Amino acid sequence: MTLTGKNAVVTGGGTGIGLAIARGLAAQGCQVAITGRRLDVLKSACDSFGGLSVKMDVSDEPSVVAGMQHIADRFGSIDICVANAGIAEGQNIRNSSFNFWRKIMAINLDGAYLTIRESLRHMPVKDWGRVIAISSIAGLRGLKGAHAYSASKHGVIGMIRALSTDHTKMPVTFNAICPGYVDTDIIARNTKSISDRTQMSHEAARALMVDLNPHGRLISADEVASAALWMCSTGSDSYDGQALEISGGQH
Repeated sequence: MTLTGKNAVVTGGGTGIGLAIARGLAAQGCQVAITGRRLDVLKSACDSFGGLSVKMDVSDEPSVVAGMQHIADRFGSIDICVANAGIAEGQNIRNSSFNFWRKIMAINLDGAYLTIRESLRHMPVKDWGRVIAISSIAGLRGLKGAHAYSASKHGVIGMIRALSTDHTKMPVTFNAICPGYVDTDIIARNTKSISDRTQMSHEAARALMVDLNPHGRLISADEVASAALWMCSTGSDSYDGQALEISGGQH
């Protein structure tokens, strides 16, 4: 497989799944831009694969419009869009605030919408294109204690399926990847949050999430990246409008 001559954008590309996908795309010859809110993290990440770092807040429309325009000006076009940026936080709905709900939606759902919309405005969809959104197993079933997160990730899948239908006759595909619990900084933060809330030990809190993957281990970011790379490869043209679950077995 080679993606030489293709241009890609990966939001939230400074760490975790986003960085693994960005490195994988670059290894296949792609020009890759990664975006995020922490420019120092992005620049450090880019040193590992020679990408372009762009400070961008996916929840802010002017920031996304300007960031994508900057990338398109540098690259000439955007051929691959990976809407990866997101947050994972949970609350009991009885103790939840509307501000919490809006924060989750603004980043996870609005952010994916703005990212994809602006990418498509710079994508030669009559030639070739790939749009991949990183959803979650929470986008396929309700996740306990995470009503807002689950709703946002369901929304991402719904949008991907609708856009696939809109572009059926064009050589551009729209797919979502739905990982289980992946070994990223989010796991570390959630482990601390669970431990702080419940007085559970750090090890026990981490084990709660590990055990939710049927195969009994955390998924690596590279496993998710491999799926994204296949969706960009030769032979994936008919894989469209799908939500691919990567969770270590059936739930």
